[in-house]
Amino acid sequence: MLIVACAALRARWATFVAGAVALALGVGLLTTMGLGLASTLDPPERAPQRFAASPVVVMGRDSLTVTVRRGPETAEVSKKLDRPQPVDAALLRDLRRLGPVVVRGGPDAVGVDAPAEAVREVVGGRAQVLTGDDRRRADPGADRDAQALVSVNALLGTAGGVAVFVSVFVVASTFAFAVALRRREFGLLRTAGATPGQVRRLLLTESLVVGALASAAGCALGAWGAPPLARLLVDGQAAPEWFAIRSGVHWPFHAAFWTGQAVSLAGVWAASRRAGRVAPAEALREADVDTGVLGRGRLVTGLLLAAAGTGLLLWGLATDPADLLKRKTYTTRPMVLITAVALLAPLLVRRAARLLPVPGGAAGLLVRENTAASVRRTCAVAAPVLVTVALAGSLLGSAETVTASRAAEARARTAAHLVVTGEEVTVPAPRDGMTLSATAATSVFVREEGTALVRSAARAVADPAAFAALARPAVVAGDVRDLDDRSIVVSEEWERHTVGESVDVWLGDGRPARLRIAAVLAVGAGGDTTYVTAANAPGAAVDRIDVRLGSGVQPSAAAAELRRATGGSVRDRDAWAAAAHPRTNPQTRTGLLVVLGIALVYTAIALAGTLLMATSARTGELASLRMAGATRAQVLRVVAGEALLSVAVGAVLGAAVTAVDLAGLAVALRALSAPVAVTVPWGAAGLALGACAVVAVLSAVAGCPRTARR
Repeated sequence: MLIVACAALRARWATFVAGAVALALGVGLLTTMGLGLASTLDPPERAPQRFAASPVVVMGRDSLTVTVRRGPETAEVSKKLDRPQPVDAALLRDLRRLGPVVVRGGPDAVGVDAPAEAVREVVGGRAQVLTGDDRRRADPGADRDAQALVSVNALLGTAGGVAVFVSVFVVASTFAFAVALRRREFGLLRTAGATPGQVRRLLLTESLVVGALASAAGCALGAWGAPPLARLLVDGQAAPEWFAIRSGVHWPFHAAFWTGQAVSLAGVWAASRRAGRVAPAEALREADVDTGVLGRGRLVTGLLLAAAGTGLLLWGLATDPADLLKRKTYTTRPMVLITAVALLAPLLVRRAARLLPVPGGAAGLLVRENTAASVRRTCAVAAPVLVTVALAGSLLGSAETVTASRAAEARARTAAHLVVTGEEVTVPAPRDGMTLSATAATSVFVREEGTALVRSAARAVADPAAFAALARPAVVAGDVRDLDDRSIVVSEEWERHTVGESVDVWLGDGRPARLRIAAVLAVGAGGDTTYVTAANAPGAAVDRIDVRLGSGVQPSAAAAELRRATGGSVRDRDAWAAAAHPRTNPQTRTGLLVVLGIALVYTAIALAGTLLMATSARTGELASLRMAGATRAQVLRVVAGEALLSVAVGAVLGAAVTAVDLAGLAVALRALSAPVAVTVPWGAAGLALGACAVVAVLSAVAGCPRTARR
């Protein structure tokens, strides 16, 4: 069987080129992503900076540990605090008895020149003792680097998942079309006595050989491409400046190689089953008439996936609309619908091809009828276009819709004329003609249902009266004017959200507190919905001041005065909202570009391979057109027109998936009482569609037999 498979590969190498290239690219991407993930899991050691000369560092507790239920037993869970707790005066006195103590840059940590064991004995459970490379945890920016690595990890994981999804999609589509073109060959094998099982094993053996060669090439490609990816992530501010690909890591190569083999087998499995059912009479056929394109298994699977995708969307809207706004959700959800539409494409492409406008005349009629009749070819061309358009529209559209809604919500929820921002701004003294409301970023922790410790980002209000005068939150119950040092404002997504009820919480520094609920706010698009007073956020630095100007105060003069007095950036409300919620932040933009770049490259490969195979196999049909009187230009226009119409069919199906996703997002925003600002990425989707059209036309014309060009 291996000898026959190798002979078939040599004879029909052009049939396997597109699938092999797509698979090699997929394995290369998986290798690259795996090497990147390995580098985030085991980052290079970096020397401590803040206490480099101290052998031991004592740092306050930087996490909150709470006991929760795990079934019949209990367990401890931890959450990171906003900032480490300070090293108190009593502990500092005890440490000074051991040796010199270095205090540098804040009360959260000190360096101690003493033996580590002696320091641990004195500290006990009052703080953390750091030695060696762990001392770097006390450096400024250490938390930011850790968060950046988590973001890189999520980005590479998402990109790797998309690579697997699209590669299976493209390889399966390419193999399915290649099998359809080889029906006469399989009919001859059946006539010569080959059993259906032997035909299936032949195809599976071919896929194993192609998969092994392509996977090996992909591993080499991934090793070459990993360092440029690291530079791209650093340049795009998605990774720390020191991030680089580590050497000597082998597991990504093994994982990518065997995943490539699995993808190759999965892609050809369904096609091999169809090939095994080819009857010996197929050897007598001359025309490639598409019959039995949509099998029962494909139909049932497509309907189930369509129901699953729609059901998950409806379930999310009914139970947790806020989850639909998360990047992980709107990145993965479209894949279910894309797969469903692709499986059901034979039901859809013929209708779409007949509804789309084409130029009049005999050429236009021929383009429409050929596209509608050749369902397999049209599906093979439309499927990768569907993936690209749907991913571009859904991912970019969802990201931009969420950020636009958050910006609109931020503008609507403040009555300020000017907003001052900065990492630590100075609050000026009150003056006539200005109302100032200073707030700081903090956190509140709550144990919900006894089983989970939930962290809520919160704002600490310096002056509750000024805050109530300037804030315009979406209040569901209660009154924000009742906020004081013994109360809290929460959102309705909290487990306990009844006005007047008291809740046990932990503050941003880990201290427990029991606060009364003063008001309940709508969840919104992800803006600020939890508020405490500054007394319940010790150590939180003011990073925002909302300013309302009285009549007669010139905004430009007030802005200049505030810049001098606060040392922060001063913007009007619209400019602040746009800066606080940009259309896409650097991390999101880089991630989306990586994902969409993967989809576009795959689409180009699939289109080129499919159309080169399809057009080159139409020698007799196109020669008949020439014999009937068609000129060379007319034949080429028909071929190019069919390619463009197939691309348009894929674009329509992709636009349908995008419309469903964005409509679900709009309903979720409305359910959360957030502004609905649906944004369709016409530019990106149009650019991707234009690239698909160019590749399709060039490939179709290039594959046109020479007899049709003369």
